[in-house]
Amino acid sequence: MTAANLLGALGLRVVVVERDAEVYSRARAISTDEEVLRIWQRVGLADRLKQDMLAGRALDFVGTGGRTFLSANPTPRGHGHPPQLFVYQPALEQVLRDGVDRYPGVEVLLRHECLRLRQDAEGAELTVIGPDDQIRRLRARYVIAADGGSSPTRAQLNIGYEGRTYEDRWVVIDTEMLKPWPDHDRLRFRCDPARPAVDCPTPLGHHRWEFPILPGDDERQLTTDEAIHAMVSRYGIDRDGIRILRATVYSHHVRFAARFRLGRVFLAGDAAHAMPPWIGQGMAAGVRDAANLCWKLAAVLRGELPDPVLDTYEAERKPHVKEVTRRAVLVGRIITERRPAVARARDVVLRAGCRVPGLGGRLVDSNWIPVAHYAEGLQARPRTKASGRQIPQPWVTGPDGGPVRLDEVLAGRWLLLHGVVLAPQPAWDRAGVPSLAVLPAGSRPAEGAVVDSEGVLTAWLAAHRVACLALRPDAYVYAGDPAGAPLPPPAGFAPAARAATPITP
Repeated sequence: MTAANLLGALGLRVVVVERDAEVYSRARAISTDEEVLRIWQRVGLADRLKQDMLAGRALDFVGTGGRTFLSANPTPRGHGHPPQLFVYQPALEQVLRDGVDRYPGVEVLLRHECLRLRQDAEGAELTVIGPDDQIRRLRARYVIAADGGSSPTRAQLNIGYEGRTYEDRWVVIDTEMLKPWPDHDRLRFRCDPARPAVDCPTPLGHHRWEFPILPGDDERQLTTDEAIHAMVSRYGIDRDGIRILRATVYSHHVRFAARFRLGRVFLAGDAAHAMPPWIGQGMAAGVRDAANLCWKLAAVLRGELPDPVLDTYEAERKPHVKEVTRRAVLVGRIITERRPAVARARDVVLRAGCRVPGLGGRLVDSNWIPVAHYAEGLQARPRTKASGRQIPQPWVTGPDGGPVRLDEVLAGRWLLLHGVVLAPQPAWDRAGVPSLAVLPAGSRPAEGAVVDSEGVLTAWLAAHRVACLALRPDAYVYAGDPAGAPLPPPAGFAPAARAATPITP
């Protein structure tokens, strides 16, 4: 539903085909991060979603003998939201589903399923079956297939889905917390080589446990209440402390679709990639997919950019997804080490590493999610140090003198961001692209400018050696120049019809 909200907010006509009548009741994803909240901020849902999340919780890696060998706190990266948040996915999805009701152009077809998809030069046709076996045919200019790891759409398109499935299967247990226990709101990776476990807080009075199914275990028996209570009792959880809501078994996957686009169809989320859960980025990766793709679709449909721009979706997203997956695999190896001698050495080395100046800070930071930096894709040549990077989102002072998050001023548009001096940009001015000046802290508020109250933007521009930036609607840098020289717009760029209005933060 993230894509539906993003496209609805952009004023596009959207049809969502959803098989289930109700939000899926099982909590699959359990965490997200500040960049994803920044994306949901674009559709006005970030603050509402955060009401149902847990933020600011530390995490522990607990080794052999129950001793913690690494305690960590993620540090903010400047997106304007807490760096890590635990979620209860059914509640989150309900907010996103309710959110599309704000947009008259979005139609949600519940209890419908796509049976067949055909493409031609003008668009795509979906054959959809609904309640009572009613058949309906839909025409669309473009299709986003976010239909899961077993994606029927990907299969119809004959797109390969390569990678591996780990041998271990895990039982995932969602519980309601009846009696809080000490540090119940702290994430613990219990790295016991005998049986590792994930012990994770989730909001709204829930708690998640995950245990591997070991050789010789009876998979069906391990999902019974009796077996679950026996496993969690090792950590001091009494029978009357939790109520077991559900338990299911799944396997970890590392897979990537051979391509994310075929004609007018785009794969997103698990349909395009699957990763192990160790750094909580499965759902987040899908949200990033939607954020990267939706504004480009809107630009092409409005005639602002040509269709080949849509090829940059894969060029930008796939390398980042692969790097996130690589790091998730590395963290998983630390957690799931089964050789006792190696596990003991791990505990000693990492515990000692935390005391080493410099190295200790990096270990304790725990923000292992790589920052997206697009080496290819939609950006001008020659590149600068800032190219392909997303600018931070501090609180700034708007023209009215009040505090506002930067993205509220950027407003999801192409925008020229200048230092104190506005350098002429004739090509962008002719296209009707507005300019925004960044004034240093202590300056008086002014129209067409924001005051960098915290000094974040001024420092970022200086660090990246640019005086003028051309920002894409997703706040990534399309072009930059250290001296404010003219910047080239994208080929075929024609946004004047909707971008000529002045900035009014």
